[in-house]
Amino acid sequence: MLVVGFPAGPLEANCYLLAPEGGGDCVLVDPGEDIGAALDAALAAHGLTPVAMLATHGHPDHVASAAEVGARHGIPLHLHEADRPLLGAAAGEWKDGIVPLVEGPLRLAGLEITVSRTPGHTAGSVTFGLTSAEGGRIVLTGDSLFAGSIGRSSGADGELVRSLGAKVMTLPDDTVVLPGHGPATTIGQERAGNPFLAGTGS
Repeated sequence: MLVVGFPAGPLEANCYLLAPEGGGDCVLVDPGEDIGAALDAALAAHGLTPVAMLATHGHPDHVASAAEVGARHGIPLHLHEADRPLLGAAAGEWKDGIVPLVEGPLRLAGLEITVSRTPGHTAGSVTFGLTSAEGGRIVLTGDSLFAGSIGRSSGADGELVRSLGAKVMTLPDDTVVLPGHGPATTIGQERAGNPFLAGTGS
């Protein structure tokens, strides 16, 4: 599996391209602010063609370029319905360009993606889990889980920690975590050293 990441915009939100291999279709995760040049360079470098966009949540630093990229490549944005209001008036421009994300398996660009609801940072926050042909595991956590920290919660008290405990910290220790900001980590590292997650998961 090919994973290409690059920072987007002044908040340096992590944008990712996922594909079974180079030279084919790919999925774009979290098309944040001003990604045009960086996206074009990454697509050209790996011979990739985007067929869909996925959003871990609807905050602008993670979806600001979605309308532009969608129009240019003719591809939809998959976003949980609970976060659609975060798009504001821009959502009206999409018409049929937004596909509601639901929890469960999703197949795009030859990838098997597990969508898990993790409300707390936003009402519609989700994570995306994938397993490579070689058995390696990754989970894209958006702004729910970072290396050594968790995201700001806008939900009920403790909702984000409960979501992470139920859906993310139950993953195997060797699962690579690709967060919405900052460096990658692993579930094992977060289980051992993240002060916000003590006692969560299994």
